[in-house]
Amino acid sequence: MKRIATTILSLSLFASTLAYAQTRGGRASNARAPAAQDSGRIVVSRAGSRPSAQAPVTNFTGVARVEMLFGATDAARAAGGSVTFEAGARTAWHTHPRGQTLIVTAGTGRVQRWGGPVEEIRPGDVVRIPPGVKHWHGAAPNAAMTHIAITEHLDGRSVDWLEQVSDAQYGAPAGTQQPSAAPARGAAVGAEPTPAQRLMGDIAPKLAQLTDSVLFGDVWARPGLSQRDRSLVTVSALIAMNRPDQLRSHLARARANGVTQEEAVEAITHLAFYAGWPSAVTAVGVAREVYQQR
Repeated sequence: MKRIATTILSLSLFASTLAYAQTRGGRASNARAPAAQDSGRIVVSRAGSRPSAQAPVTNFTGVARVEMLFGATDAARAAGGSVTFEAGARTAWHTHPRGQTLIVTAGTGRVQRWGGPVEEIRPGDVVRIPPGVKHWHGAAPNAAMTHIAITEHLDGRSVDWLEQVSDAQYGAPAGTQQPSAAPARGAAVGAEPTPAQRLMGDIAPKLAQLTDSVLFGDVWARPGLSQRDRSLVTVSALIAMNRPDQLRSHLARARANGVTQEEAVEAITHLAFYAGWPSAVTAVGVAREVYQQR
């Protein structure tokens, strides 16, 4: 019995010595080192050690290259990259669920919020873009630009890409409204007015500006629903309220956002039992008119 107790004590001491040796620099054969960025160690990523890749043409116009500086981890949600735009290159319209910070490091660039003026940006400028705000950024027409872009992830998502920035939108002089947004009084002559501006800009310019910058520039740009789904919600509400004038423009918008004639008619048929037969009959006439237009 005494010999068995001595053997057990010896094995215990051996195990304790092995564990101590591992904590002092040894490594068990099945041990896995933690990821460098989450290990608590300072990590230095040397200049020239990070690869760069050309930005995808689906989300950019022109040539832009992206160098990933650091990625998000379990412990930190922020990720950062250095983006170099050749002259005339820019992103598509997009939003970020947690916003974005841009730090310009070289050249001359441009940034614009949907419905706002084109802003020129230069080295040392810091651009803070709020969550959910539709915007674009890129180089000036005749100069390249490099910025560092920092974003945070929300449920694994950091950006929602939208439509491309048109040449007319990009070509607006710095300090002026984008062509598709309501121009303020005194804005550049020749800028194409929005539907809200044409409807009421002459008599209610502030209401037209709020329609473009708040309703379409903020609410419609929120990433929680797709543009197609927002069109279906809006069209359904206008059918229920029997508002054919507003329905006409929003059905045209819905068609542009991917709502087919069959889907629109099916929505009208469904709403007839909830919004009333006269409202549905009126909506069918509007839908015929809109979907027969080229």
